[in-house]
Amino acid sequence: MHIGVPREVVPGETRVALTPDEVRALADEGHKVTVEHGAGDRAGHSDDAYLAAGAVPGTRADAFGADIVLQVHLAGAGGTVSADASGEDLALTRPSAVLVGLANPLSHPEPVRRLADHEVTAFSLDLLPRITRAQAMDVLSSQSAVAGYRAALIAADRLDKMLPMTTTAAGTLAPARVLVLGAGVVGLQAIATSRRLGAVVRAYDIRAAAREQVESVGGVFVDLPLDTSSAEGAGGYAQAQQEEFYARQREVLGNEVAAADIVIATAQVPGRPAPVLVTEEMVRAMRPGSVVVDAAAAQGGNCAVSVPDDTVVLAGVSVTAPTNLPAGAPAHASRLFARNIANFTRHLLDADGPRLDSDDAIIRDTLLTGAGRVVHPQVRELLGLEDAGAAEAGAPPAVNAVTAERS
Repeated sequence: MHIGVPREVVPGETRVALTPDEVRALADEGHKVTVEHGAGDRAGHSDDAYLAAGAVPGTRADAFGADIVLQVHLAGAGGTVSADASGEDLALTRPSAVLVGLANPLSHPEPVRRLADHEVTAFSLDLLPRITRAQAMDVLSSQSAVAGYRAALIAADRLDKMLPMTTTAAGTLAPARVLVLGAGVVGLQAIATSRRLGAVVRAYDIRAAAREQVESVGGVFVDLPLDTSSAEGAGGYAQAQQEEFYARQREVLGNEVAAADIVIATAQVPGRPAPVLVTEEMVRAMRPGSVVVDAAAAQGGNCAVSVPDDTVVLAGVSVTAPTNLPAGAPAHASRLFARNIANFTRHLLDADGPRLDSDDAIIRDTLLTGAGRVVHPQVRELLGLEDAGAAEAGAPPAVNAVTAERS
């Protein structure tokens, strides 16, 4: 098969979908790989490195003209690129092509129509089911690990204190206090990194099962007097709650936030705006010089005063809200992403090309469009499309892609 890798055009994006190592592996397996000139520059991979790995350097049109196009951000989807830019890239794409990347379709379903209208077969790795055999393809987990690390470093850099306890002839400095809200992959990596830097770390998550995970990476789990019996959905993801629950949660979290030097907020619910956990009043109650890093900014943010991709200083407290934390470590983020997407590509292909096997949860749950239609049940529902139309088009059976049962 002919595989294309375009340069990413989302503002601030530094990652690349395939690194030279993965290009070499795919080329050795008999695939032709075309990489757009300069696609890997921001991740530390030159055109010469791709050439040495067996890639064919080419133009953007060459990359989008491939049978399979691999991207970090799927062309024409995710709400991350202007409609004009998306249209230009789709115009370069053959209607029969297969596109693989991140589309965030549960938050931005409308752009998926453009992919269907162009008659491409599109797969969104955001929707990968959380099953054992999909772990090697799990881009959300790999990129979240990078995001948590970056969030902790940004917080440490902005804080007006050192993180570890330090004893000097001039006296002893107490360790900084870090509070992590949300103990998914981002939160756990933020806890582990903050602990390695010497901070005392407390963490909160509405899922009771998170306690063991928090403690396993050196954090202290915060117990709040709240009913969290319905907080965890199938697949281990947090389940959205009623606003009354979040209001009570903010009330009892106030003292924890006020006592922290750093708050790293990571709580997200798939397909829903991030819950507001830190109010303006809570920020004002923190010590001047403290820091809030809102790692959920791309989904609306956990902090009420966050401004995406900007820093707000309120009452001496610095609130920063990066929307693309993995882009801050593009070499390793790209290495992990490339391994994930290459593994997915291998799983997708057989001797005759891409296989659309509705009995395979990995393929079924990630498939967005095919035969000129939006076929993913949840995305169809968000777009107000009738289920009967999907069935008539031969779409895969309905499945809850983001809460598929863990095997």
